[in-house]
Amino acid sequence: MPHHRPVTRDGTAPETTRPDPAVVLEGDPVHTTWNLEARGALWCGLWQSTPGTWRVDYAEWEYVRILEGVSVVTEDGEAPVTLRAGDSHILRPGFRGTWQVLETTLKDYVILAQPPAAA
Repeated sequence: MPHHRPVTRDGTAPETTRPDPAVVLEGDPVHTTWNLEARGALWCGLWQSTPGTWRVDYAEWEYVRILEGVSVVTEDGEAPVTLRAGDSHILRPGFRGTWQVLETTLKDYVILAQPPAAA
């Protein structure tokens, strides 16, 4: 399997974060994000996480393509979806469940935020 080397735009350094401890169910996952493009409600780039499991709650659309590693995404009340290198997946607004990284995962992402609801 080829090794993908994250690239940056204009030498931008990646952002390193961890999920809020209140949502972590297992491990101590570290997230590294290379935000390569941000235009209004659209963001895209690369994201990497070390192993762990945490709760997620999506208010936006996200398309992902796994470049390396293995993750399991489980929507509450649904069957788990295992994602491996080469797999693509869409997370829709309203998705609630868990993201579990079994092997350090690197993904491409494209996120489209939902417009605010009309008053």
